[in-house]
Order: sequence, then structure tokens, then C-alpha cells
Amino acid sequence: MHRRHFLQSAVATCLLPSARVWAAGGTAGPKFVLVFLRGAYDATNVLVPYQSDFYYEARPHIAVPRPGSGADGALPLDADWALHPALRLSMLPLWQRKQLAFVPFAGTRDMTRSHFETQDHIELGQGPQTHDFNDGFLNRLVQQLHGRARPITFTAEVPLSLQGPARIPNIVLNHPVRAQIAPQQQAKLEQMWRDTSQAGAVAEGFSVQSEVRHDMGMGRWAAEMRAASRGAINPGGFVSVAARVGALMRDSFDIGFIDVGGWDTHVYEATANGAQGQLATKLAALGDGLAALARATGPAWRNLTVVVLSEFGRTFRENGNRGTDHGHGTVYWVLGGSVRGGRIAGEQIALSPTTLNQNRDYPVLSDYRDVLGGVFARLWGLKAHEVGAVFPGARPRDLGLV
Repeated sequence: MHRRHFLQSAVATCLLPSARVWAAGGTAGPKFVLVFLRGAYDATNVLVPYQSDFYYEARPHIAVPRPGSGADGALPLDADWALHPALRLSMLPLWQRKQLAFVPFAGTRDMTRSHFETQDHIELGQGPQTHDFNDGFLNRLVQQLHGRARPITFTAEVPLSLQGPARIPNIVLNHPVRAQIAPQQQAKLEQMWRDTSQAGAVAEGFSVQSEVRHDMGMGRWAAEMRAASRGAINPGGFVSVAARVGALMRDSFDIGFIDVGGWDTHVYEATANGAQGQLATKLAALGDGLAALARATGPAWRNLTVVVLSEFGRTFRENGNRGTDHGHGTVYWVLGGSVRGGRIAGEQIALSPTTLNQNRDYPVLSDYRDVLGGVFARLWGLKAHEVGAVFPGARPRDLGLV
């Protein structure tokens, strides 16, 4: 993207008054993008423990079929883990090129299972003791790099992780789309049909839709999903902007943030099986977006590391609505041109009721501050005290991801 085009885009989308617009011109140094999946995605149906009979017992309706089950079968990655088939065309090629790794049993020690508290806890990155809402971990990283990295956030407002003394420009590339008909629109439609022979059918259709949504908990869960997303674009919206994100990271910026919402799948996460349904649709869009981002970076892909994470995982067992509820440990994705991928990194355990956290969730075996601290140290050569300034009290772990 040429500098004049970026400036035009920045003005059109109203950068914050305190933001600086950086001159274009890519750097040869490390680049990093954090993709935050707000709403807690179901990692267990992305990195599938296909050798575990317990997994299939716990998810009789929503488990992803074992490898070899046709088009719906999970895609084997190693002897224990497989990938959701919705990511066959987007993420599997990166895995095969060893540019994608997964870190299971990852997350925060926060046990509230609250979207908002856990998202805040992660974005602040301060550990269990301090909660300064003007001191996000990515802002502290920018400070420690002393001008070596130019930051950007692809969000309507500067997220908590980038709050702090370092001034961060933001640019809005898209807005979340709501699929439901607004009450005002429904009223107008009913009025349009009021004096016709179809008036009864139209009114009945809206009534049945509302009744089913509330009977199945859709009204409550849809409202919670919107709240948990905190204004983030949905996966479909991410596809439409991902190439622009990649181009901006290629030409002008070194640290980026984008959030993608809509992952709070309490109800009807899957249909016939875990390979189909709303989670599969969202994953396909997310994978397509990440692949588009990678392509758009061109040669700069070799310098870029992308980490995909969520506030927590979901329950190992499905619930009564063929969905999953708030959990604990999750799975991080790490992808990039120089990522040492094609492997599952970090500590792992065999899955059973006794090894689950509270007999319901993945435990956290790799703390997110330790994992990201290790990645940052490798990318920018940060010393121990510099990593400690980004993540106070953390114990950085070099998992050999970059």
C-alpha cells in the first residue's frame, strides 16, 4: 500500500486524535500480529484429540469424526492430534510447510470463566496482583523496543493490551455485521403486509422465530455472544479485511492487533457432527482470513509471527443444546514464515476425567505470559529484565516456536 493511500484510509476511518501516522516503508526486522478470538472458541474441536475415546464419549453429537471418515473426517497432524476439516485448504498447507504450530493446554490462571474479566486479565498481562487499566502488555512491549517497532491496532478503539504511555494509532477496516432483523425493521415489514392475505403468515413467522429463539436460549446466548465480542468484527468480516491487514503489516507496521468475535457457542455449535455447523463456518472464515493475511505480506511473511488466542477454552463435554460452555485451558496458534511449525508444542497430558481441570475443562499447562514472553525474547532479543517489564513476575518459556 502506498503512503498516500494509507493516509487517505487513515483520515477516512478517523484515527484517534493522539495517534501518530507512521510513514510507509517496511522494515526487515521482526513483525508480530496478535489475533484475539473474543468469546472463547472451542479449541477442542479445532485441535482434535482423535485418539481419545473419552473425547467421543464426551461429545456424542458434536465431536469431529475420526480421520478416514470421508470429507467430514479430521485431518491427522501426528499420532494424537488432528485438525478440523474446515481448515483443510487454509491452515493445513501452512502446517505441511512447517509454518504453523499449536500450543494446547495454554491460557491464563484466571478461573472466573468470565469473558470480560479474563479478556482484561490477558490484555493487561500484569499477573494476578495488579490491575492498572492504562498499562497493557503490548504497550509495554512497544516501550521496551524503544522505537524499533511501529505499532497499529485494526480496531475502532485502542484495545486494553495497547493502552499505556506509548501512543498507538488505530484504523477501522470494517464493522461487525448483525444478521438478525432489528425490531424497527420487523415492525415496518409487518405493517407492509398488514392488509394483505399474507399478514397472518408474516406475523406468525416472526412469532415462531422469536419463540424458538427464546425457548432454545438463543435470545440470551446471542446477546451474550455480542457482549463477549466487545465490538470485534465477526469471522466473515475478518476475511474481507485480512489482506489489507497483511499489506499494512508488510509496508508500514511491525506490531499489530485485531480481534475477531462470535465464538461463544453455547447453542448448536455443530449440526450433524462437529465438522458441520456454525463453528465450522466460523473456522473456515478465520482460516481463509489468516491465509489471505499471509499471502498479502509477500516476502515480509518470513519476518511475521502471528499468534491466535482466546480468553479461555470451552467445556470438554457438550451441553444439552449441542454446544459448549465456558471452560479454562485452550489452544494457541502460532504461524509465520519463520515459525518452527509442523508440531504441537508445550506440555501435554492424556485426556481423562481425572486430568481435566475440575473434571470439565482443559487445564492450563502453559501460561500465556510465559509463552508470549518466550516468543518476544526470541523475536527481538529481549533480555530477562526487558521481558520482565512486559510481563512482571512471568517465567518466559522458549518453546522453540520461532
